[in-house]
Amino acid sequence: MRIRTTSTQRTYRYVRLTILAATLLIAVAVVVEAIAGGPLPSLSAAYYTPAGPMFVAGLVVVAAAFAALSGRSLEQGLLDLAAILALVIAVVPTTVESEVCGGATRCVPTVAVPAVVNNGIAVASVILIGIVAAVVLAVVQGTLSRGVVLTATIALAVTVGLGVWALVAPGAFLVLAHNTAAVVFFLLIGAVAAIAAWRPQRAPRRFRPAYAAVAIGILIALAGLGATLVLAIAGVDVTRPVPWVFIGEAAALVFFAVFWLLQTIELWNEPDPRVRA
Repeated sequence: MRIRTTSTQRTYRYVRLTILAATLLIAVAVVVEAIAGGPLPSLSAAYYTPAGPMFVAGLVVVAAAFAALSGRSLEQGLLDLAAILALVIAVVPTTVESEVCGGATRCVPTVAVPAVVNNGIAVASVILIGIVAAVVLAVVQGTLSRGVVLTATIALAVTVGLGVWALVAPGAFLVLAHNTAAVVFFLLIGAVAAIAAWRPQRAPRRFRPAYAAVAIGILIALAGLGATLVLAIAGVDVTRPVPWVFIGEAAALVFFAVFWLLQTIELWNEPDPRVRA
């Protein structure tokens, strides 16, 4: 029997599937690199390996797809902000141990800095244009609301704040921006999963335990990553013999993929597709 769908519904489905495909793209590229080149100290360290282009491309695709999803809800606002952070994770690499770091233990190698500057300016420009375009479209379409204005205001503040940080304290920005963006990104995804789990009107009962498990799993993974950060500051090597940072980041990525798959299944047949009604 042929299933009737609308073009809007099909497009919505494909956008959601694209996010899963981008996540799989990152995972496969990292696994291939781990097999060919040896274990990575962290998932983000893939930036400096042959898996780097796929790592960056996957994050950019996820960010674009988040922004493309329709909706006027708290969840959509959180995903819009997560899109900005995904771009920060993509264009600002994590720090590495290198002889070029001088007195510092870890740094972003100087050879990578020009790319960070170029890509950062490009991304910030597109985000600012996108914020203006989103507000204008909301006015034209009659969908402007307090939620849209609040999301646009926060997105603008985050973008400008990151730009000012990079200009005023470039050294601190290069050292801290990637990890800060990654932690907040997964916190936002965990918040979306928590909303789906604990707001009865948001999701069918059969999905709520799984959403709750994902939210808790992301929090545990982030707590583990926080512990590794504290240990690293104390001088403990958290990458050998067990790559705890890689394990924590990989777990957070898996929980994200599981959450997105569950929500895609839940919303697959929505007649008026959006993140939430």
